[in-house]
Amino acid sequence: MPNLVEVEYGQTGRSTNTDALGMREMQAKAFAARDAQHLLIKAPPASGKSRALMFLALDKMHKQGVAKTIVAVPERSIGSSFASTKLSEFGFYSDWVVKEKWNLCTSAGTQGKASLFREFLQGDDQVLVCAHATLRNAFDGLEASVFDDVLLAIDEFHHVSRDADNRLGEVLRDVLEKSSAHVVAMTGSYFRGDSVPVLAPEDEARFTHVVYNYYEQLNGYEHLKSLGIGYHFYQGKYTSAISEVLDTDRKTILHIPRPNAGESTKDKYAEVGFIIDSIGDVVATNPDSRIMTVKRKGDGKLLKVADLVMDDANRDKVLSYLRNIEKPEDVDLIIALGMAKEGFDWPYCEHALTVGYRGSLTEVVQIIGRATRDSVNKSHAQFTNLIARPDAADGVVTFSVNNMLKAITCSLLMEQVLAPSFTFKTCRSDDHEPCGPDELKIRGLKEPSSKRVQDIVESDLNDLKATILQDDTMLKAVTASVEPEVINQILIPKIIRTKYPDLSEEEYEELRQHVVVDSVLKNAVIEEAGDKRFVCMAGKFVDIDKLHIDLIDSINPFQSAFEILSKQVTSNVLKSIMECIEGTRLQMTEEEAVLLWPKVKLFFNATGRQPSLTAVDPLEKRMAEAVVYIKHQRRQKGF
Repeated sequence: MPNLVEVEYGQTGRSTNTDALGMREMQAKAFAARDAQHLLIKAPPASGKSRALMFLALDKMHKQGVAKTIVAVPERSIGSSFASTKLSEFGFYSDWVVKEKWNLCTSAGTQGKASLFREFLQGDDQVLVCAHATLRNAFDGLEASVFDDVLLAIDEFHHVSRDADNRLGEVLRDVLEKSSAHVVAMTGSYFRGDSVPVLAPEDEARFTHVVYNYYEQLNGYEHLKSLGIGYHFYQGKYTSAISEVLDTDRKTILHIPRPNAGESTKDKYAEVGFIIDSIGDVVATNPDSRIMTVKRKGDGKLLKVADLVMDDANRDKVLSYLRNIEKPEDVDLIIALGMAKEGFDWPYCEHALTVGYRGSLTEVVQIIGRATRDSVNKSHAQFTNLIARPDAADGVVTFSVNNMLKAITCSLLMEQVLAPSFTFKTCRSDDHEPCGPDELKIRGLKEPSSKRVQDIVESDLNDLKATILQDDTMLKAVTASVEPEVINQILIPKIIRTKYPDLSEEEYEELRQHVVVDSVLKNAVIEEAGDKRFVCMAGKFVDIDKLHIDLIDSINPFQSAFEILSKQVTSNVLKSIMECIEGTRLQMTEEEAVLLWPKVKLFFNATGRQPSLTAVDPLEKRMAEAVVYIKHQRRQKGF
């Protein structure tokens, strides 16, 4: 099945080259903001966030009066990314040193780690690495003031939430409000799967943002040239389809579904056994590393397979082996469930294969990141999602439909994230300057009137679009027959207001316009004809000089979602899907009825009749619903 997203990159080498201090492009960008007390670093997997933190922490401890650094990571396996590193060998003025006693990620269990954490705060040593859980547990009973003059670095910052039940978020709020601590927050995906904000607006305003996007990272690689994102649909049990997408000639990390997921067979160990049996026969298991050698069916090729699904003591042996991989042939396939996503470093990985739709866009971004490290053994990276195809004969189709819609909206977001960015400016009547190569001028576009909106446009637009695409109402609207103006002028503003309640009405409109413009034009195709340039929108080429915000507002920014959906299923399945959507579709609102009324009048003038509720055309049917709604409202008001 062809990829839904296929992006090629320039292989400029910029993102992996280092400067005189040994810093890569992203790290130098973060280091330039080192004087900020609170830093939020948004950068994709493999961009070098862990080393960026080392540079920042050493500068703060040597030159800014910070006494200690505490690094908190979501799981122990990530702690190795922050191990002692001889930065001076590459040009920096100091080395990053973590004494073995203070790397609390190197052993299993949590007993005694909270007391060691407190002991560290009282001593003279400078660096401690621990898990998020250790930070949460150790904070109980402590005053926030113990973090005065301490740098607290939180890796995979999207684990924080302003939700009252999120203990990590509560710890952070106390540290921000009641101590003089410096905070460095790092994440490859700032948006959460549950749509709960990571920080309250007033807390987020404390942070200086450093943003390094996916396109900058991947375009600047030396070896990796392209990235594909695709979906493979199956019916029945996924184990019957796994051999269709698992290519054992490519270094692959395979994430099987959680036991409580609809795709799971409810026996994770049996699933691992079936996958291995479909490959070949286990001929040996290394007693020290627990890495299996599997003889492949057909040609007898020997493959090294790591099982991270098992949850006994042997898993630590496998993790230890994986942390010390030095060459591509050290492992061929890793089978995992909840592990090996965030911060897991396997540069040779070519294919991230995931069974079942994962619960959030964040998780998908993290899994894709396992395959997007630059490595001499690959020129292409691939993410494949194996998900259940909706079955028109199945009475309970909602689960599969929802998963399919979520997968498609995830593709829409990733397509936006992975593409180069345009700069959008207002085109004024007295402006005769030609557009730059990555610049588009739009008549009627409102430019940000405040620093707050400017910061969101420059730093948070993809995060905002992720929030929009995860909204349940928007999820149904994306593939239903909802007018573009309804999506752009009603639904999107409501989500923006919820996410940023502190903005003024003028700021809401400025931000709304930039979200819609960026969504419609992010992957725009620009063609030249003579001395004119044209941009392709909704399948039509428009003279760039005639771009206007009203024209862009008339286009559904997510139209490609339905096109993707309709190409992947049969007509019977598509009908079943649309019926499922129809059963939970948007209710008519006054705002939508007002927007549709001019179209109703145009329809009547053109056809001589009112739109019909039984029409095959979904737009005509929706217009008829608007007529019914307006009549009902008039009756209620006594007109």
